[in-house]
This record gives sequence, structure tokens and C-alpha cells, in this order.
Amino acid sequence: MTTDWGHAPTRGRLRPGQSPDTAFFWKGCDEHRLLIQRCAGCGVLRHPPGPACPACHGFDADHVVATGHGTVHSYAVHHYPPVQGFPGPAVIGLVELDEGVRIVSNIVGRDPADLRVGDRVEVFFLDQEEGWSLPQFTVVDRPDVG
Repeated sequence: MTTDWGHAPTRGRLRPGQSPDTAFFWKGCDEHRLLIQRCAGCGVLRHPPGPACPACHGFDADHVVATGHGTVHSYAVHHYPPVQGFPGPAVIGLVELDEGVRIVSNIVGRDPADLRVGDRVEVFFLDQEEGWSLPQFTVVDRPDVG
């Protein structure tokens, strides 16, 4: 069974909460850009965004545009209870971006039974009819198994 959510605008999902620390991330998603927070002091990337750098404890931050490419680090398949706006089963993945940070998002377009840790993925943005977008990932390549 292939979970095919496609790339067409959807409706019915609840909009994720935003804070002053995450507003830039969600604005980037609306513009179809995956933005990662960077400490302006020491340059460490961090996700999820937060008010202070975990490395140098500085409070000044900017962001970088991620390539949107990464690797499946871990995942879970959610079957029940149903969640508004998510046809099941939903694959919730922990994706390690090539930039070195990890992001939790949906992995779509692959039968959950065929998904593997180590699969290469890339981001796309799932537009909502209500005018906002969510980052999602889809499998693009599987590393050679030796």
C-alpha cells in the first residue's frame, strides 16, 4: 500500500503553533524555503529554533537556507487514533539534514513497510488551502546495501 498524499493543496490540518523564536521558520515554509536557525556568535546550527545557543549561550541568531536533503534517522508509523487532516497511516520521521541538524516531519510517498533508516529524502512543501505550508519529505534514493 502506497501512501500518496501528493503535492496538491490540502485542507483540514491544524496550523502548528508559532512563537517569536519559530516565526522565521514558518514564514520560510510559506515561501517554500527550509530555514535553519544559526547562532550569530559561534555559527552553530540548531533545530528546533530556540532563544539561546546551546553551544555558546548567545542570544543573537540568524538563519541559513537548508538544501532540503537528508537521511531518515528514525521513524514511527502512526495508525490510530486518526488525526485531523492526516490520512493514515502517517509516517512521522526524524530526518537528519545534510547540514547536520535533525527535523521531525512526515515522510510520504513510500509504503511504510518499505521505508528504511538510511533512506535519502528531500523536502517539499505541502500547501494548505488556508494559505500556509508544511515541510514534508519524500524518499529519493536508498543507499547501496552491501
